[in-house]
Amino acid sequence: MKVLKFGGSSLADAKRYLRVKDISLEAHREDGAAVVLSAPKGVTNALSLLCDEAAAGNDYGELLAKLQMNLKGIADELASSLPQFNHSELTTYIDTVLTDLGQQLEGINLLKCAPDPITARIISLGEYISVNIFSAILTALGQENEILDPVTYVLAEGDYLDSIADVSSSKARFSEVDKSGKKLLVMPGFVAANDAGEKVTLGRNGSDYSAAILAACIDASCCEIWTDVDGVYNADPNQVEGAVLLDKLTYQEAMELSYFGAKVLHPKTIGPIAQHHIPCLIRNTLNPAAPGTLISNEASTVWTSVKGISNLDNMSMFNVAGPGMKGMVGMASRVFEVMSNANISICLITQSSSEYSISFCIHSKDASKAQDLLEDSFALELSNGLLDPLEVRHGLSIVTLVGDGMRSSKGLAAKFFSSLAQARVNNVAIAQGSSERSISTVIETHKAKEAVKVVHQNFFTNLHSIDAFLLGCGTVGKELLAQIARQQPTLLKRNIRLRVYGIANSKKLLLEANGVDLNNGWEGQLKEAEHGYSLERLRQFVNDNSLINPVIIDCTSSEKIAKQYPDMLEAGFHVVTPNKKANTAEMAFYRKLRDAAQKTNRQFLYETTVGAGLPVIDNLQKLIFAGDELLRFEGILSGSLSYIFGKLDEGLSLSEATNIAKKNGFTEPDPRDDLSGTDVARKLLIMARESGLPLELSDIQIESALPSEFDDSGSVEQFMKNLPKLDDYYQQKVQQAKADGKVLRYVGSIDNGKCKVSIEAVGPEHPLYVIKDGENALAIHSQYYQPIPFVIRGYGAGAAVTAAGVFADVLRTMPWKLA
Repeated sequence: MKVLKFGGSSLADAKRYLRVKDISLEAHREDGAAVVLSAPKGVTNALSLLCDEAAAGNDYGELLAKLQMNLKGIADELASSLPQFNHSELTTYIDTVLTDLGQQLEGINLLKCAPDPITARIISLGEYISVNIFSAILTALGQENEILDPVTYVLAEGDYLDSIADVSSSKARFSEVDKSGKKLLVMPGFVAANDAGEKVTLGRNGSDYSAAILAACIDASCCEIWTDVDGVYNADPNQVEGAVLLDKLTYQEAMELSYFGAKVLHPKTIGPIAQHHIPCLIRNTLNPAAPGTLISNEASTVWTSVKGISNLDNMSMFNVAGPGMKGMVGMASRVFEVMSNANISICLITQSSSEYSISFCIHSKDASKAQDLLEDSFALELSNGLLDPLEVRHGLSIVTLVGDGMRSSKGLAAKFFSSLAQARVNNVAIAQGSSERSISTVIETHKAKEAVKVVHQNFFTNLHSIDAFLLGCGTVGKELLAQIARQQPTLLKRNIRLRVYGIANSKKLLLEANGVDLNNGWEGQLKEAEHGYSLERLRQFVNDNSLINPVIIDCTSSEKIAKQYPDMLEAGFHVVTPNKKANTAEMAFYRKLRDAAQKTNRQFLYETTVGAGLPVIDNLQKLIFAGDELLRFEGILSGSLSYIFGKLDEGLSLSEATNIAKKNGFTEPDPRDDLSGTDVARKLLIMARESGLPLELSDIQIESALPSEFDDSGSVEQFMKNLPKLDDYYQQKVQQAKADGKVLRYVGSIDNGKCKVSIEAVGPEHPLYVIKDGENALAIHSQYYQPIPFVIRGYGAGAAVTAAGVFADVLRTMPWKLA
């Protein structure tokens, strides 16, 4: 039988309860299930606030009415979703509970205080309502179920509001529970009973603990904690960008992480499941397909050294020091006995080797009580000067590095403290257990978040960050954003976090410190943005947010933006672009751009400037770097002209083919850039320069697809309206070529250092005869590849292909190859 625990946002509304029902029933069918539930989201906080308001003598009527509306709203929604749902029975139960609550609040109001026994009863009401809601759902579906009251079964000791369960004694009480799997068991979390049979609670967020207790008491095969995150991360994902989901933790590692502040688990949860060797799986209610994090005796084979970093806030540190400490047997035990008798938990202990002082940290809420007790217990020593006055420091946090593999890894402590020094963090105290499973430092709370970030950055490099800024969100830009959004799960599986922090068009710049949500109306947000694009604004944003791998993706066709590439590289950005303007500018700028990339150790990547998604530049560079020499080159370099001239073969007119190509995103925004031959000439120039030819654009002989006598002036719209005037001209050329058994192709060639682009009629024997429908084909004749050339062929037109090529270049900004 499995134990499943649900809480928090998993129980926010009727839909979430139904999702919990689906998960629970599936588990019950497989192995039998016992479900532990927290209160509906926000209810425990509301109940606690009601106690506070009543004790303060304030009017709590509105808050109570809101609570009633919230709970009945869930019942109403369920009644509309489930035909057999017993709405009246559930609402009657809720009314009864809230009536009793009202009477208890009246008593608190009269007393002007909320006694702990009463508070325990009140703040646990949400859990009882929750299990009755869930039981009603199961009953409506015909699933036999039984509600287990923890007051009957779970024995605990300690404070009314923060008790510890006696698992051994509780297990005997569960002996009569039907564990056959016939009934689905339902139990409220957070609740237990003391020796006197009084209701107590297990501490805030103690339903995890309840699930672990139940799992131990019924010998469950597994304990599943269902939350609103995919599992346990190596740092708090709300604080640390790029926190990594852990696949497995040992019980000891989980204990350390939860103890020092990991929020996915309650600190008490690990004890019962570790003692009884019950695997615990942390899973996501909102993403049940995710594998989650397994906590067991089995160590991870993925994360073998440091597992995580956590921080525990709201700490106070006591320093007990004085000459009476040295050589005085039993002084330390007396200090800790005082804390133990007061039921105050000590989170960290450190002692100087001189034995002059001993320091320890406790939760700040206990600090005043602890100070009074210590001063009382050591009054004689303090008055005689054997002990110095107690030193108490507040506003502290404990930052802890955790991992079973730390004991076998050298230099981790040095790296840890170097990271803290990098963030200018002062270590107030340091502690490391003899197991070497964790190392902790006490620091000031206001530096804790910064400390965790810098330590995480220096230790956890498996997740590589790419911090992208997109300039130009036209056809290719939009497609690129869509591909990035779709690929997020795949990227994360490969330890890549690609996040778009900024999007700019010609008028506005959208910047988001947590990354732009690409699935939630970024276009509307861009319209509402306050500022326009500037490189200085991007540089300041990167500095303010400590981004470590910024990449500018230029999907414009702007020459002005292209001229900024050297400045972008100088500012620390990688540059990725399909924009051909920079690589075809004057040769002096071409060299300046490459010098800037080399000087700044930044990457300038432009694979898509020639063959869209085809690896043309990369392969040519590899040949040249390997000592090869380009002898001759010929090819169809324009996917748009490949498409257009191929359609001419099929009988379409030039204007019809161009219109279709433009609508499909095959052409440049202005088709004249394609038809004029300028676009092909730019690609040919890039190929020539990559092969070592120091040519300018003016050196290329260009035969335009638009005859010189044709008027191609005006706007794009005017040009497209005027284009049909060329249809007869091209029909004659096509017919003439067809009569010779040939087809028209637009070809770029390099031969003996000379470059030209022209319309060629080629026959069936020519390799370019079959190239159409947007395909590119490039034949490289070199010293290594002759007489048979190195041929690259594939689709070279369309937003999807180009965006995919840009995407591939963006991934190349990582300092290592993808696995």
